[in-house]
Amino acid sequence: MKYGLIAGNGRFPVLALESARRLKHDLVVLAIREEAGPEVESAGFPCHWISLGELGRLIEILKSEGITEVVMAGQVKHAKLFSSIRPDWKLVKLLMSLPARNTDGLIGGVVKILEEEGIRLRDSTALLEPLLATEGPITRRKADADEQSDIVYGRRIANALAGFDIGQSVAICERACVAVEAMEGTDAMLRRAASLVNGRRLSLVKVGRRRKHLLFDVPVAGEDTITFMRETGTTVIAVDAGRKLLLDREEMLARAGEANIAVVGYAPED
Repeated sequence: MKYGLIAGNGRFPVLALESARRLKHDLVVLAIREEAGPEVESAGFPCHWISLGELGRLIEILKSEGITEVVMAGQVKHAKLFSSIRPDWKLVKLLMSLPARNTDGLIGGVVKILEEEGIRLRDSTALLEPLLATEGPITRRKADADEQSDIVYGRRIANALAGFDIGQSVAICERACVAVEAMEGTDAMLRRAASLVNGRRLSLVKVGRRRKHLLFDVPVAGEDTITFMRETGTTVIAVDAGRKLLLDREEMLARAGEANIAVVGYAPED
C-alpha cells in the first residue's frame, strides 16, 4: 500500500521519512510550503510542495497518486490560520462551516472531507512508536520533591486547559502557574515565564489534548527543547507517556543529563 505523508515543520517529518525508508514503505511526501524544510526531500521519496491553503490540490494529488492512507507529521503553527495565506474554495467552505477556528475544528473538518473522498488519516506516530515517551523517570535524574509538587499542580491545570484546545503546556514555579501556552508556542511561553520569576527555577508540564487518537498535533520535545529549558532556568519537563514524541531521543536525553534536567512521563488523563 502507498502512503501519503503531509509534512509540517520540525524534525518529526524527517524522522518519519527516515523510518519509512528503512521499512521500505511506498510513500509520497506532500510538503507544506509555509512550514516544511527542504530536508523532507532528502529521503528520496516523491515530493509535492503545496500551500497551506490548497486543500483541493492536496486531494487531487492524493487521488492522482492512488493514495488512500495519509499520515500528518510535523507542526503547523496555529497562528498561520490568521496569516496571509490564501485558502482555495474548498478550504473557504470548510472555514465558513466551522463554529471555531481552533486546531481540533479545522483538522477535524479536513479529516471529514478526506474521508468523504475515500482517504483515511492514520495516527501520526505510526512510523515512530519507539520514540514515544514512557511512564516514569526517563532521565537518570528524577524530579525532586519541589519539582514533583510543581508537576502535580501543573498537570491539573494543563489537563483542564487541554479540553479547551488553547495550548498544551504550562510553566510552574513554586506551585504557582506563571504562564500558559497559547498560539505563541512552548519556547515563547518559557521565555515569558522566565522574565517573571527573577531567576527562580521553572517546571514545564506538557500534556496531550483530550483525544482518543494521535492523528495530528502530537506534542514533541527534542534537543532544542532542552537547550531552551537550560536558557530559561527550566529544570524539569513532565510529559504524557505514550502521547509525546521524544525526537532524536538519545541525543535529547544526553543533553538533558549534561544540563541536569529531569524528563519524566506520566499516564495521560482521559
